Amino acid sequence: MNRYELLIFDWDGTLVDSIDRIVQSISVAAARCALPPLDERAIKGIIGLGLPEAIAALYPHVTDVGTAEAFRRAYADHYLSLEAEPSALYPGVAQALQQFRDQGHLLAVATGKGRRGLDRVLQGQGWTDFFDVTRCADETASKPDPLMIHEILAHCGVGPERALMIGDSVFDLEMARRAGVDSVAVSYGAQPLEVLQACSPSMTINRFSELGDWLRSARTAEVVAYVG
Repeated sequence: MNRYELLIFDWDGTLVDSIDRIVQSISVAAARCALPPLDERAIKGIIGLGLPEAIAALYPHVTDVGTAEAFRRAYADHYLSLEAEPSALYPGVAQALQQFRDQGHLLAVATGKGRRGLDRVLQGQGWTDFFDVTRCADETASKPDPLMIHEILAHCGVGPERALMIGDSVFDLEMARRAGVDSVAVSYGAQPLEVLQACSPSMTINRFSELGDWLRSARTAEVVAYVG
């Protein structure tokens, strides 16, 4: 018996090594829109939000629609140019996800990417039908609002106590908390470990392969408790 029937994954910085490209694309977009440059830490701090929310967080003084739209287009154009060679999966991700499916877990993605962007990268990985459900920031509320997880739970018919959110940002972990879902923080993505630990995740992993080990220990503990 799997303690967590449903595993919900963030995309960028959790499954895919794309953080540097996101940082670069935001910096390029800011320059093209004549906005002041920001340091890498500040940009990484908003990764996980939907793009409109990220722009508002980085440049709260930008209130006109035209500038925000120009920023969005510049970001998308540069990011797509970098993705001519798709960002690589982190080591062990493909194998682990297949193992999770084979073990009976439902798999979902909850991402700050737009639907077009996610569909493009899923197709590039040959994963168009791999996940049971995916939700994107431009079709629901952006993280950390829990609506994205609520919709995933409803689609899968799974209660929050049987679901687990895995992500690399405070937005992932706070979204999970608001939805009543346990979370695992990954330390190799956008945000520093000490920032993630402040959100009290159930577990922190330094490599993706550690997730499978932790899930097996959780499954064993549940079986022992049930038998006992």
